Amino acid sequence: MDFGYFTLSDNHYANNPRQPNQFVSDILAEALYADQLGYHSAWIGEHHFSTLGVNSSPEMLLAFIAARTKNIRLAPAVTVLPIHHPIRVAETWATLDLISGGRVDFASGRGYDEREYIPFGGDFANNQAIFEEGMEILHKLWGSKGPVSHKGKYYQFEDLEITPNPVQNPMSAYVASFSKPSIELAGRLGYGLIVAPFAAVMTFGGLADVNKLYEDTCGKYGQKKKKLMCSYFIHFYDDDKSEAAARERQIRYYKECVIPALPGDRATAPKSYLYMVDLVEKLHQAKPEGLNANAVLLGNSAQITDTLKKVEAAGVEEVILYFNVGMKPHPQVKDEMARFMSEVAPHFQGKHKLVAA
Repeated sequence: MDFGYFTLSDNHYANNPRQPNQFVSDILAEALYADQLGYHSAWIGEHHFSTLGVNSSPEMLLAFIAARTKNIRLAPAVTVLPIHHPIRVAETWATLDLISGGRVDFASGRGYDEREYIPFGGDFANNQAIFEEGMEILHKLWGSKGPVSHKGKYYQFEDLEITPNPVQNPMSAYVASFSKPSIELAGRLGYGLIVAPFAAVMTFGGLADVNKLYEDTCGKYGQKKKKLMCSYFIHFYDDDKSEAAARERQIRYYKECVIPALPGDRATAPKSYLYMVDLVEKLHQAKPEGLNANAVLLGNSAQITDTLKKVEAAGVEEVILYFNVGMKPHPQVKDEMARFMSEVAPHFQGKHKLVAA
């Protein structure tokens, strides 16, 4: 199992002294440090207008990182495809794949915050259909050896060929999923899949159940199953004081960043987001003492290793780790990143061992 660095650049906190520019600089430093430590990948989120996070352009940060590294994979977490034109997305990420020597792991989702759609004129209510059509276009443009045409409900074009072409053939691409339609889309297009463990438990029963659904869907459409990944918040602690601080930090993130970003009103939420309303209700009820391995890696190195062994057994091939959540100080983030690679990662076979060797 491989391990990656992951961030959504959460900064939407009351009385927050940390400026967005400083946080973006910290993220760049952490991603470069992840490469030094031997992490397999860097996943950097897209958010707009400081609604949850403060980094609006993961492709720019990843291009910077690409120029200063040789090994780490480069990934958005994730591109909110319905607020971008898929042709431009295809061009941008093919270019990054070229200049990085084929190190892009493209990932996309439809997002969850209507406040990010409105200024761009995006259609939040119909974004599932727009997202699916956009992903099909990316699949066509990256996989074609010549001009392609598309006549869909939301996008139309004739005899189009993008340049440059991605180095990877096929392009490494993932669908980020909280719901069954997105899992089925990944299987139909032959893309990899990224899920959040808490969503897997709430919607499907667990990671093993997601793996089975994904595998069955790939088989249904004659596609070879690609990599299944998941994301995890992570907090190390070794005593009661640091445990309390970690748990409070995670709850603060849920209350101040996540809940305001999600559709929480059953009367106004689009039908494709009704499961999110259930999630908001559960997050409102979340208590520090109730946090568990369904969503968060908590504890010392042995406890975190034990949880990840179960994740591996469920069929997950890579875990991306969210260290800098909840206003965790930058030096502490780097300390925990290093601790993970020295005390947890060696218990797993993965590309980090090749880098270490």
